[in-house]
Amino acid sequence: MAPSCTCISRPPPPPPSHSRLRKSINAITPIPIFSNSNLQSVSMTSTRSLLTPPKRKYKRISPASAADSSSQPEIADGERKLTDLPTLARRFWKVAAPYWFSDDKVQGRIQLAAVFALTLGTTGISVGFNFLGRDFYNALANKDQEQFTKQLFYYLAAFAGGIPFFVLRDYSKEVLSLRWRSWMTSYYMDRYLKNQTFYKIQSQSIIDNPDQRIVDDLSSFTATALSFSLTMVNAAVDLISFSNILFGIYPPLFVVLILYSIGGTAISIFLGRGLVSLNFLQEKKEADFRFGLVRVRENAESIAFYGGEGNELQLLLQRFRSAYENLTRLLISSRNLEFFTSGYRYLIQILPAAVVAPMYFSGKIEFGVINQSVSAFNHILGDFSLIVFQFQSISAFSAIIDRLGEFDDVLDGSSSRNGSDAPEEIHTSYCNMKSETSSETNGSLDTNQALLNIESLTLQAPRSETTLLRDFSITIYEKDHLLVTGPSGSGKTSLLRAIAGLWNTGRGKITFYTRNDDDLQPNDQQPSLILDVYNNDTEKRRLSGVFFLPQRPYMVLGTLRQQLLYPTWFEDSIAFQDKQGSLPFLMDGSKGNVNNNNNTKSSERPTTSDLLKALDDVRLGYILARFDGLDTICEWSSVLSLGEQQRLAFARLLLSKPYLALLDESTSALDEANETHLYKMIEEAGITYVSIGHRSSLYKHHNKILHILKEDDDPSSMKPNWYVIDSSIDQEDTLKQYKPSTN
Repeated sequence: MAPSCTCISRPPPPPPSHSRLRKSINAITPIPIFSNSNLQSVSMTSTRSLLTPPKRKYKRISPASAADSSSQPEIADGERKLTDLPTLARRFWKVAAPYWFSDDKVQGRIQLAAVFALTLGTTGISVGFNFLGRDFYNALANKDQEQFTKQLFYYLAAFAGGIPFFVLRDYSKEVLSLRWRSWMTSYYMDRYLKNQTFYKIQSQSIIDNPDQRIVDDLSSFTATALSFSLTMVNAAVDLISFSNILFGIYPPLFVVLILYSIGGTAISIFLGRGLVSLNFLQEKKEADFRFGLVRVRENAESIAFYGGEGNELQLLLQRFRSAYENLTRLLISSRNLEFFTSGYRYLIQILPAAVVAPMYFSGKIEFGVINQSVSAFNHILGDFSLIVFQFQSISAFSAIIDRLGEFDDVLDGSSSRNGSDAPEEIHTSYCNMKSETSSETNGSLDTNQALLNIESLTLQAPRSETTLLRDFSITIYEKDHLLVTGPSGSGKTSLLRAIAGLWNTGRGKITFYTRNDDDLQPNDQQPSLILDVYNNDTEKRRLSGVFFLPQRPYMVLGTLRQQLLYPTWFEDSIAFQDKQGSLPFLMDGSKGNVNNNNNTKSSERPTTSDLLKALDDVRLGYILARFDGLDTICEWSSVLSLGEQQRLAFARLLLSKPYLALLDESTSALDEANETHLYKMIEEAGITYVSIGHRSSLYKHHNKILHILKEDDDPSSMKPNWYVIDSSIDQEDTLKQYKPSTN
């Protein structure tokens, strides 16, 4: 097999720890309940909290998701470069824009307009509270009990009428954020799973941790982006409303405010300039430590057999030490910023009063005007000082934009590469067997028809471009059972990857033939080709009646029934679940990625009896008693041995009944008796198979043998590094003819 397997070495990074760095705005020293400043403080709190990202819940990282980023190169301290503002703005628009121009745009825009309207309403209520506070404190200072009682009544009535607007604004914002996130999740998952992009990202280590970007980063992005937009609108209205008030009271105070906010913003940017980079690094380092613990749990038996507890402890401590050191630097940077922002926040409680106090002492203004000026000053300063108050949250949000924009660029790049015709690559086509041969056989099919044709295939490893197989050609007919042999690293599994369309580095042509012309005739003008109406490579392969069995079968999350139906009828097996109340774009996941149509000998969904028979056929009937039937949910990759998993994979194969099966050491964990039984079952089912294996016991189950020589044996030779023989011929004698000469 080709030495190109991705080694699991590092975990996916966790979501950004916004809550760890963010200090709640409510930590500001509370002001007495009946002060006008308190009303202003409540308003500022609600405004600034719009920018506060939601707290994230850390969930268990599955080994599969962790493996996605396992081979991502480690980013050393100080190597992470800040993304420039134009790139950040471009990525923000690229990530945010698609939803607002999608099929759900009308409903989304209506909800957005409602949120904006409620936001404007809350701003108007804040302005009203500003004037109520002025009259309230004037009555209090003048000892006018009648006026005081009237203003108190107005205050209570304003509270009763205004609070629902604030609550409905926040609720509407959260509902819209959830809807936006749901659409984006569906959108990104569709692109991630299309054209096997998920495999390319993982196998070539293109980007770290796509699963966390979809789950956590999208959630934070939609919530924070929406809050940021609303905050900008609220700030603009605040500036218009309260600037007139403040400028009318005392113009110099307005100038002081401008200078104060500009100076505070500049100092905040200087002190917090390293936070974005430290946040990004901390995500990865915490993930290293967390995934190390996950690895211990997932490989507990192997570690126990090796007695490797001491080694694991040292590795875990090393990873935690790295996270600790980076977090220490992050906390120091946050502390330095907090020294300034705390003083900045507290100083504004007395600064406006100190500026206008001389006017009060000279009798030019009343006492209530002081409270009004403080309220207006704090409102406007809050709008000007968003960077000061929310610098840590904004830096974390910038990291989210960077990660999602990077992910989006990768998805776009994969899609464009898939759609382009490279001058040198392996081309795969799908032809209709019946239409292709009808002119030669007068419409009647021979009993031995071609299923797969490989022509002049030269296969190279995707990254190193090392030649693994040179000028290989073969045609697989019905009942041509081919065994692929060769030393480790010669390219046996790589050949299957090329057939599956996972690798296309090299040159040559691979053609699949299908029988079901009724389902595959989108165009009568070209009856022999499966056209691009089937734009998903996996769907095309499924339609051609090909089934792959890897050495370690994939166990899905679900019941035993779903294990058996996967992947052919997996969607049908979950169709019974209640979908009421779901959004339209969450109802259907078949945007070209879910394979519902199957060109197999039996495309009808198997009954329970069929499933039970399949388990008996592969000698797994006993597990029904262990797990209490077909509808039990377990962690199947843990509770079933590798041999049991391989037999379950053969049960899937027997249920799907394809025309051609490709088996990558699919019986490596089985004894020879079970191996012989399974090959006998698929042969009796009329399935043609191509196997990869090392065991000599496999020869008797195949009538042809393809042996691949390692390129290292004779790197200068231009001769094909493979040969095909009949299984009855002695391989040792044949191999001698292909051994390079030592002379």
